[in-house]
Amino acid sequence: MIAVIQRVLKAQVSVDKKAVGRIKTGYLILLGVVKGDTNKDLSYLVKKISQLRLMPDNHQKMNLNLSNAHGSILVISQFTLAGNVQKGNRPSFINAADPQLAQKYYQQFVTQLKLKGLTVKSGCFGAYMQVELTNDGPTTLIIDSQKDLS
Repeated sequence: MIAVIQRVLKAQVSVDKKAVGRIKTGYLILLGVVKGDTNKDLSYLVKKISQLRLMPDNHQKMNLNLSNAHGSILVISQFTLAGNVQKGNRPSFINAADPQLAQKYYQQFVTQLKLKGLTVKSGCFGAYMQVELTNDGPTTLIIDSQKDLS
């Protein structure tokens, strides 16, 4: 699984011009599920993200996790993170997980973050969405579970 994590002051996702998820301070996470992902990848990302200390303390140092900072998460499914542009000019998405499996892991990701006590909002899996955000910092990280766990 690939997660692009952006620390935000606010973020919103809309489908058909209607907001379906919005947060204030926290993380916007673009989540891509790729072939070969397992429950181990899911558990790794949930644990890592729930413990990440990306939020600023009183001295503007990244010392707080989301719980300490009372932040929220907005999770957006993003199969294009599995895109490959090594050959040609049009991306190949052959490395993206099967949509049914990807949806299962996406939903489990959201659920498991909630079970960690975090406030989590989400987009609509497979929908055409518009995402608005105010990046804070900017602070952006990429976590690839298959690279980290290998």
